[in-house]
Amino acid sequence: MNSDKPIPKDIDEYISCYPEPIRSILETVRATIKAAAPDATETISYQMPAFKQNGILVYFAAHKNHLGFYPASTGIKAFEKDLAGYTASKGTVQFPYDKPIPLNLVTDIVKFRVLENLSKKKRK
Repeated sequence: MNSDKPIPKDIDEYISCYPEPIRSILETVRATIKAAAPDATETISYQMPAFKQNGILVYFAAHKNHLGFYPASTGIKAFEKDLAGYTASKGTVQFPYDKPIPLNLVTDIVKFRVLENLSKKKRK
């Protein structure tokens, strides 16, 4: 998100700041995350949309040429082979706007993060 924009109060406000077709992409990713983690709550953290369930699951954010998806380093590592065609680093992956967002992969990563956070909670 651009630093000159005000901090959004919720994900609806965040998404409304973007033009089509970016807005549609953000809504689709949001719906995909919600379906994969129906008990998660939405929030804004670090000025980005995020989903929490026993801690943060994932963040996502609109950038100029890509959607940033932030499933923590464990989410990247666990799906390293599936993410091989994308620019990725320790805790983030970039999904370019000129290619379809891999929604099945987003679903799998979110479900992985739900189980991971649940496992951490049980260990406490």
